Amino acid sequence: MPLTETFHRPAVIELRQYTLRPGRRDDLIDLFDREFVETQEATGMVVLGQFRDLDDPDRFVWLRGFHDMGARHSALTAFYGGPVWAEHGPEANASMLDSDDVLLLRPLVPDESGFTVDPSERPPVGSLAPERFVSAWVWSFPPGRPEGIELIRDRLLPVLHETGPAPLAALATENAHNTFPRLPVRTGENVAVVFTSYADEDTYRKHLTAIRDHPLARDEILPRIEREQAVTPRTLRLAPTGRSAIS
Repeated sequence: MPLTETFHRPAVIELRQYTLRPGRRDDLIDLFDREFVETQEATGMVVLGQFRDLDDPDRFVWLRGFHDMGARHSALTAFYGGPVWAEHGPEANASMLDSDDVLLLRPLVPDESGFTVDPSERPPVGSLAPERFVSAWVWSFPPGRPEGIELIRDRLLPVLHETGPAPLAALATENAHNTFPRLPVRTGENVAVVFTSYADEDTYRKHLTAIRDHPLARDEILPRIEREQAVTPRTLRLAPTGRSAIS
């Protein structure tokens, strides 16, 4: 299936976090941005973003999206069974220690809170990394309990919009069965993930302070989320690569 306008707001998103061999991250990024962007999209997916994890020099984070689960299966089958992966996959795999930390996600608000990207505007190979900072807040709640996800959707998101830049996307766990077991995903998850882009890290810190100082967030929303969460939330501090469509 060729890439079409429908893929500018994918309904199924993979958040992939790779642990790499020491010192190999830039090798993988160079290979990825050169060989694995347009070639994946030619099979019917969209490469949303590629990032350096600012808290771990050996961690590569990226996102890709699909129209639906059926399209995901078709696209992954075509790409990983095709000539590009056959030629360059061994080199990519040689840089990795672990590639199984994968969350399968969907827009928290259908047709509204997902990513919107235009692949035709992606920078060309060799572009310098933009001076942008992207945060991803990841909340984990007990399986089968919707209350935490609802608090993020109905109460926290309006505060985020009020206090700083609008999130790029707000996502939650996609519970559909993984129909491409060659690539594992984390199971038994119940997460919400909010991505936001900032001019720099200082702007991010100011937004974080504004959220914590917001009376409704401070006194009601954040304490309620804390009571619902299964573990302490994670924050991914990310630097987009030169070809990331999200920055």
